[in-house]
Amino acid sequence: MMAEDAHCSCGDLAAHDGRAISDCKDQDERIYMDYNATTPLEAEVIKAITEALREAWGNPSSSYLPGRKAKQIIDQSRESIASMVGGRAEDIIFMSGGTEANNLVFHTAIRHFWKSCGAAKISELGGEHHNGKAILPHIITSNVEHDSVKLTAESLLNEGKADVTFVGASTVTGRVEVEDVLAAIRPNTCLISVMLANNETGVLMPVKELCVRVRALNAQRPSPRILLHTDGAQAIGKVQVNAQELGVDYLTIVGHKFYAPRIGALYVNGPGTLTPLLPMFFGGGQERNFRPGTENTPMIAGLGKAAELVSLHLHEYETHMDSIRQYLEQQLQAVFGKEKIHFNSHFPGSETLPNTCNVSILGAGLQGWKVLSGCRKLLASVGAACHSDRVDRPSHILLSCGIPPEVAANALRLSVGRTTTKRDVDLAVEDLRETVVTCDSPEAESLSPQ
Repeated sequence: MMAEDAHCSCGDLAAHDGRAISDCKDQDERIYMDYNATTPLEAEVIKAITEALREAWGNPSSSYLPGRKAKQIIDQSRESIASMVGGRAEDIIFMSGGTEANNLVFHTAIRHFWKSCGAAKISELGGEHHNGKAILPHIITSNVEHDSVKLTAESLLNEGKADVTFVGASTVTGRVEVEDVLAAIRPNTCLISVMLANNETGVLMPVKELCVRVRALNAQRPSPRILLHTDGAQAIGKVQVNAQELGVDYLTIVGHKFYAPRIGALYVNGPGTLTPLLPMFFGGGQERNFRPGTENTPMIAGLGKAAELVSLHLHEYETHMDSIRQYLEQQLQAVFGKEKIHFNSHFPGSETLPNTCNVSILGAGLQGWKVLSGCRKLLASVGAACHSDRVDRPSHILLSCGIPPEVAANALRLSVGRTTTKRDVDLAVEDLRETVVTCDSPEAESLSPQ
């Protein structure tokens, strides 16, 4: 899910063409290359979770020892996560995951718009109606966002709670261009949400430049200001992410993308003071009433430990993944030939995640889902795992980026991880070669063993 991709226990539903998960055999021989869908837990993360389960089982709001221990773990984790993303501890609000965080930002923006819009503001916008249409809060996002952003925006639009503009990604750069976003701004724009890195192409979006331009615009506009959000799910743990340097008001953090458990957090620049944050839930006052509910101490402990590891070892992780991804792309070209390979993650002038290779093996009968269903070792996906029920259709994200339908239909999203080796790459590429040979494609004949 770019904030939380669904994921089957053997790697990805799309890789098995509807076969039962129990049919997956020889797990130790499988080569996992779907780290953009989910990551395993680091050993130190498992240890932190286990210790919290055993020693910090108390309610964090309680005064006795197990409760105080839980509160201490939560506070330390908040510090570690804040340090990882360049914020302050008070800027971190724990969430169930990225989907909740993204929904909270959108609903906050809508409610804050109306709270800030008195009669004078409505009049500035042209009255309650303009050209026969009611004035509504306006949201700008892109057409390549994760579903937890896309569907939230569509829901608000369909329910008549907001106007939404979906800015198209450039078919040249694969990016959401700053000028296109700026051109979509209206007097009633209340939120701009553009992901930090795309979960399928790996393209990094110009969020920092966008924030600089919008903040300058905000200084000239009457209140309420345009709020700025980025879903950082795919970027955190792979590239340096500093919320203060980016200039965002909100940053979504998703644990299971950086070797933490399935829990998340939302960075908010001064929640409730500098930046609005209005709760969707109401309860016992936890998380300063922004997200009440008794804290999930063990999972928060795991998230904090994973954040600590990112802060300590990010350069090492990034360097390794980039090296392995480059080797993967070299081997794909060497085995299949440059004319048979199209990298859907290569766009001129655009930076990409160090670990993501979106590639199509060209030829009839080589649709991505079909190739993956025939692989004996490779575990990968054709795109976001939350779209695994649509494997026979080209990715709308690739199509939006200008990839031709017949090429997009053959796409494989191969995402490597911290422990992926060159030997893993060799085994995966050989598995692909053997599978392509058996597919009903004229092109496959030239790849048959001599």
